[in-house]
Amino acid sequence: MNRCTITLRSAVHAAFATLTALLAGCGSFNYTGPDSPRALTAVAPLDPVPRIALVLSSGGPRGYAHIGVMRVLEEAGIEVDLLVGTSVGSLLGAFWADGRSAAELDALSQTGGPFTLFDLSPFADRGWIHGQRLQDYVNTRLGNKSIEQLQRRLVVGATRRDDKTPVFFSSGNAGVSVRASSAVPGILSPVGIEHIEYEDGDESLPLAVRAARQAGARYIIAVDVTPRPETAPDDASPAQRERVAKRRARIAPEAMQADYVIHADLAFDASPLPSYFQYARAAGERSGRLHLPMLMASLQRAGLLAERPAR
Repeated sequence: MNRCTITLRSAVHAAFATLTALLAGCGSFNYTGPDSPRALTAVAPLDPVPRIALVLSSGGPRGYAHIGVMRVLEEAGIEVDLLVGTSVGSLLGAFWADGRSAAELDALSQTGGPFTLFDLSPFADRGWIHGQRLQDYVNTRLGNKSIEQLQRRLVVGATRRDDKTPVFFSSGNAGVSVRASSAVPGILSPVGIEHIEYEDGDESLPLAVRAARQAGARYIIAVDVTPRPETAPDDASPAQRERVAKRRARIAPEAMQADYVIHADLAFDASPLPSYFQYARAAGERSGRLHLPMLMASLQRAGLLAERPAR
């Protein structure tokens, strides 16, 4: 074997080792640092006590119905001082907590496309979306504020991957927290934080009303965008029906802890297309307006309409 052959073989081996290392880096992620979000299995009571909490469920593209409900609450003068969000609910909740209006969120949802938020990963077994782009998008849009620096208080729900325990982030890096809350198994890679992996909050607690209750909220409005089983079309697969049934089983006991629940009236099927975002937002607004008189009456009975939230 001549020197040229040895050199070529060494170069190939080195290139392969480098490529393997790069791909491994793309497939795994572990965030460490002074602003690492701290996962809590229960939220400590907040001071001042939250007056009105808004809990936003998971739901992927269906979650854009949350924007429509937010618009209705804004117009009615219902001031929320605690937001609890899971998955897409955490994404929209973070921006609303930062002071953006529902109209601004609506406009933001119509800019760019899927690659604005998502980056492809070479490891299908870990998820074909890596998640770094989502993290950077959130942090950049929030001006790199941590959760505790936002105008409204925010709790982000996620799932500890090894035992499927629901956890909550109420401080630290907002982008990392939203990324962890949105890490759908098999789609978006799990997120390591201080060497513990987390995934989509939908896997354990799609509607985290308990977090708002633990925080001490006096009144909790919950918004659920999960499809109802009875709306399933005839061609819905058994797997689709089973997933919806399991999600509803996780949501039911949480919804019972809320003071008021708005279920967005959406069709069973969803889509990642921008046109669907507009449809979901409009459906959420219709549902919010339908519920508004009853919600206002409930808030009036609770003696909360005339008060202003603590800052």
